[in-house]
Amino acid sequence: MSLVAFPAPTTTRAAGRFDGRVALVTGATSGIGRATAIAYAREGAKVVVAGRRIPEGEAVAREIADAGGEALFVRTDVTLESEVISLIARTLERFGRLDVAFNNAGLLGPRAPIVDQQPDDYQRVFDANVKSVYFSLRHEIPAMLRTGGGAIVNNASIGGSLGFPGAGLYVGAKHAVIGLTRTVALEYATQHIRVNSVSPAGIQTDMLDAAFGAGRNENKTAFAAAHPVNRLGTPEEVADAVLYLTAPGASFVTGHDLLVDGGYAAR
Repeated sequence: MSLVAFPAPTTTRAAGRFDGRVALVTGATSGIGRATAIAYAREGAKVVVAGRRIPEGEAVAREIADAGGEALFVRTDVTLESEVISLIARTLERFGRLDVAFNNAGLLGPRAPIVDQQPDDYQRVFDANVKSVYFSLRHEIPAMLRTGGGAIVNNASIGGSLGFPGAGLYVGAKHAVIGLTRTVALEYATQHIRVNSVSPAGIQTDMLDAAFGAGRNENKTAFAAAHPVNRLGTPEEVADAVLYLTAPGASFVTGHDLLVDGGYAAR
C-alpha cells in the first residue's frame, strides 16, 4: 500500500461547508471520484484519496494541495478487506477522525446476455461493486462513531433501479448497493450516521467511453439523447449531489437514493 501526504500551503480562503472535517473518497483517481475529492477540498475538507492507480492518485492529491487544500493519497484495492482496514487506519493516523465517506469505486463488467456471463465475471463485478461497499461500510462506521457520527454516500447507478439488457451482473450489483444503503441507514440512524446513495445515469467519464468502445460514437450520441435533458452528465454534477447528501443541510436525509440522471428514470 502506497501512502503519500500533501500538506496544505499557507493560504487564506473563504469558509466552506466541510471545514474541520475529513472526507474519504474511494475510486478517486479519475472521473466521479476525482471530481468529488476536489469538490470536498474546495469546501474545506481534508481529503483522503483512495484508489489503485498510484500516479493518478498522487496527481489528484497534489492538485488539491496546490489549490490550498490538504490531501492524503493511500493506494487501496477496496475489494480486499485488509487494504480497507489499512486505509481507515492511515486516515485516523494522519487526521485523527473520519467524518464523510464516498464509496465510489466500481466497474461495469462485460456486456452480454446472462447465459453468456461467466462465474468469473460475476465474481469480479460483485467484488468491485458490492463487496467493496460492504468492506468500506464495515470499517468506516466504527471510525465515525469514535467522534460522534458522520455521513456516507455509496455510488449506485440508474442500473440500481432499472433493468438494462446485457448488463445483468452490473444491474444486480447496483440493486444490491441500494439495498445495503437503505438497510445500514436504518441500523445506524439513531447513532448519528447517515447513509445514502447516488444513482448517476450517463456521465461523461473514461469508464463510459470504454463501455462504448472506439469508433462507436453514434451509440454514445444515441445514449446521450435518451436522457430527457438531451446530454450526458458531468462528474462535477454527481460530485455536487454527493456533497449535498453529506453536508449539514441534508441532516434529515438518510436511506435515500438520489437519482442524478437527467430525467432518465422519469421517461
